[in-house]
Amino acid sequence: MNSQRPMPPDPRRPRGGPRFEAPTRRVPESGPDAGYRPPLAWSQEPEQRPRHRSPAPLPAAEPPVPLRRDTRHAAPGGYAPRQEPQPVPADRRRAASRPPQDAPPRRRSDRSATPPVPPKRGHRSTPPAPKPRKRRRLRLGRILLVVLLVLVIAPIAMLFYFDGKLHRVDALSSYPGRVADTPGTNWLIVGTDSREGLSAEQKKNLATGDADGARTDTIMMAHLPLSGKPMLISIPRDMYVPIPGMGSHKINSAFNNGGPKLLVQTVEQFTGVRIDHYAEIGFGGFDSVVDAVGGVTMCLDQPLRDPKAGLRLPAGCQKLNGAQALGLVRTRAFPNADLERVVNQRKFLSALMSRATSPSVLLNPFRLFPFVSGAVDAVTVDNGDHLWNLAWLALKLRGDPITTTAPADGDQYTDDGDSLIPGDTTKRFFDYIARSEAVPNDLLSANTGSVS
Repeated sequence: MNSQRPMPPDPRRPRGGPRFEAPTRRVPESGPDAGYRPPLAWSQEPEQRPRHRSPAPLPAAEPPVPLRRDTRHAAPGGYAPRQEPQPVPADRRRAASRPPQDAPPRRRSDRSATPPVPPKRGHRSTPPAPKPRKRRRLRLGRILLVVLLVLVIAPIAMLFYFDGKLHRVDALSSYPGRVADTPGTNWLIVGTDSREGLSAEQKKNLATGDADGARTDTIMMAHLPLSGKPMLISIPRDMYVPIPGMGSHKINSAFNNGGPKLLVQTVEQFTGVRIDHYAEIGFGGFDSVVDAVGGVTMCLDQPLRDPKAGLRLPAGCQKLNGAQALGLVRTRAFPNADLERVVNQRKFLSALMSRATSPSVLLNPFRLFPFVSGAVDAVTVDNGDHLWNLAWLALKLRGDPITTTAPADGDQYTDDGDSLIPGDTTKRFFDYIARSEAVPNDLLSANTGSVS
């Protein structure tokens, strides 16, 4: 228990006054201690004031309040002596600041070892936060970048996808005595009557008949010279030429008996021109290619009627759908028969390439993708050819190429029937093509067909 007795309340202190007041000291008015003020312990000092200032005198009306002291730690005599800090001698300060001899050396921290370098004038240690307008620009830039990547990557991915679906055949394989490379780029384009992939209803609507297999009645060479306009050359199917291993026959017999490989070898040896690419177009899918681009506009100089080809067209300019276009390139209902048909085929092929590469098709995915899909189903190429090779050919033929028919020195009746006999004119013509030089006008045929 605490042996200190509680002090009775002071009757002179007002009841409504402050609860705590600064303690006061009683100064003896008479005796040997008159004027002496005993110091208090540090823990009992109410406020430390500078030593040069004297405490403010207490009001006379207020009697001093006796100070309650903690006598447990008081010194004998009733008060604790005042303790003040004394200055430490300099030699002791130096001795205290020195580390012991056996103590390990103190290591400076990284922060004290490398003082911070003050930043340069005008330089901020942290980048300022982007402004709202700048953030909007950055967000818009990211969106545009994503859209651009989609527009670039998607066509490339679709290109490789459709390229993998192309029908391919070994048409340009090497053989002994093959013609050496010739300047320019040369395509052999073959149209066949293959009905593969057509249903019975499609065969009836397109008037293709029910014959099996594949025979060719359309042979064209596309010559892309090093300079100048490209050429589209028709080789009549009745041209009587030597066929390796078969003797002399009409040139279409090479395809009918030996396929694309024998036809390419026959054309190369007959013309002296190296074939670089091969493309074959059948009945199946031809009409869908034309319909995918929205039809092809052709101008007819005369009405065409051919029940065998399912063709019934009036004269004048008109847009042909797939079935009508197929009938136009097949019909031989002309006075010159096959010679006039090849003219119509060249004009239609040039018009189709121009339509397929127009902005209305290339920039319209609802036309572009069906066209590419239909072309993939209808076209067969060599093992080394790709879809981008076909696209390059279409761009070259979209303008106004020179179209002509390979000349012959007359016709003759042979074991294969009425045939066209090649001669010196034919050799001169293909010599210009083999050298990639412009063909003189006297070797070019007049494009007198029913299509203008």
